Amino acid sequence: MHVLRPQFRIEERHALEFARQCGFGMIVAADERGPRASHVPFVLDQRDGRTIVQIHFTAKNPLVPLADGTRRFLLIVAGDDAYISNDWYSSRDNVSTWLYEAVHLSGVAHLRELDENRGHGDALLAVSEGRLAKQPWDLAQMEPGKRESMLAAIRVVDLVVDQVEGQAKLNQHKSDADHIAVAGRLAQSEESGHRRLARKMQALRPELGYDFS
Repeated sequence: MHVLRPQFRIEERHALEFARQCGFGMIVAADERGPRASHVPFVLDQRDGRTIVQIHFTAKNPLVPLADGTRRFLLIVAGDDAYISNDWYSSRDNVSTWLYEAVHLSGVAHLRELDENRGHGDALLAVSEGRLAKQPWDLAQMEPGKRESMLAAIRVVDLVVDQVEGQAKLNQHKSDADHIAVAGRLAQSEESGHRRLARKMQALRPELGYDFS
């Protein structure tokens, strides 16, 4: 019989890899008016034994002056999610819920010098273009004047991560029959994110008999 487990926190190394693969999230910090947030692509790196998340903002973004080397920022990286109806389960009297994966990376933010903008742009493009099945595009192919104008309009920030939190709610606490039933429903969905969650549920309990590949 499968041992039931509560919804669990993702181990740090898996949480960091999850964030790296996503490459996009919401960054949040607070000033005297309250929380400020921006949706940003990022590059995750290891330097001198520390995890660094490097992001960029437009120069006028209100988060730029907050990256003062003392203030804490939070990066929220959300994966796929899916609503689960209570009548999708094999057993009776379940409660409707959501399945999801998410990672939070937090630490102190440091504003970088303008001469680091090109290096950040090159690194971000290398990661993003590397996900596509084509010859990578890079900044060297851009008209120099336009390229320099665009680079001058951004500010690069390093988030030095000192806290990693990750959570995956994928029905770990449900019975094998319920796990199979919900995974099967998600696998039939037209939403690609739902199908990805179904495959992750299958990977959690690969020994079970599923009706999808």
